[in-house]
Amino acid sequence: MTTIVSSLAAPSTYKDQQYQGSSAQFRDDLTSTATLYIGNLSFFTTEEQIYELFAKCGEIKRIIMGLDRNNKTPCGFCFVEYYRRADALDCMKYINGTKLDERIIRCDLDPGFKEGRQYGRGKSGGQVRDEYRTEYDAGRGGWGHRMRMTLEREREQKLKESYEAIRDIPQGADEYKSRQADVGQRKRERDDDASDGNRKRTKELNPRFRENEDDDEDDE
Repeated sequence: MTTIVSSLAAPSTYKDQQYQGSSAQFRDDLTSTATLYIGNLSFFTTEEQIYELFAKCGEIKRIIMGLDRNNKTPCGFCFVEYYRRADALDCMKYINGTKLDERIIRCDLDPGFKEGRQYGRGKSGGQVRDEYRTEYDAGRGGWGHRMRMTLEREREQKLKESYEAIRDIPQGADEYKSRQADVGQRKRERDDDASDGNRKRTKELNPRFRENEDDDEDDE
């Protein structure tokens, strides 16, 4: 039966470039998968929040959080595996395009998670999209990696251009240094006096020292 409106559960045309298999096999995997790729997440969204939302469509088998390859911190995507394919399709219908942590999230059918896919593929360790992003996004670490590096270089250049070495010693600087030296010397003298006093007090209070002094008097 043909329809005018396209199905909300239809997968996108995106294909993972590291998928090991033919295009036909990729399409076959999508027709039987119960795994979803979730994109455009905030770096601060937790696994508990994802579970609470996606469990509304069915029982979840597991959630794999996407991680920065270098820092092992969340970097804005995850995989959600359901026990039943029908639940994954319901998720495509009802959760795809909704908001989580004030961000519109994207859900797409995935041929299946394999170890290693949880890590970002960008040169800096995160997702590739965050390498080239030019707008500021507080939920995804601020500026994109390349933009952040460019801004940092510009800031350093401005600091170098505006830096002026001190040519004249401020008035009173020598007097201040001399005063600080005198303060340090007096403090060391007080510490030495306090140490001598502590040793005398210890000798007076320790009965072993008193016994030795009494023995010396008896010998005389």
